[in-house]
Amino acid sequence: MKKNAPPVIDTVDFCKAMADNTRQAILRLLHVRGEVTVGEIVAAFKLSQPTISHHLAILRRYGLVKTEQRGKEVYYSMDQGNVSECCGMLLSKFSVVLNKDIEVKKR
Repeated sequence: MKKNAPPVIDTVDFCKAMADNTRQAILRLLHVRGEVTVGEIVAAFKLSQPTISHHLAILRRYGLVKTEQRGKEVYYSMDQGNVSECCGMLLSKFSVVLNKDIEVKKR
């Protein structure tokens, strides 16, 4: 078994994690800049370190970000594979629901 493997996230938990604008913005920042320290994220958002840490903990809990310790600093990066997988699961779930529960009327 892979050590430190992220938990399997269901679509509801993914939506909860992504429902916050700050968490969405953090993921955008990580997508653009790659690896970033907490201090750099705090500076980019002008929010307190505890607030940023709270949001990062939620993203980390659902495996949407990865961490790497380098000396005293912890670097965060987006886990592109997990984010893509979660988006795919969400789209797939809607596809199944739409195909199963809704009849599309032809014009």
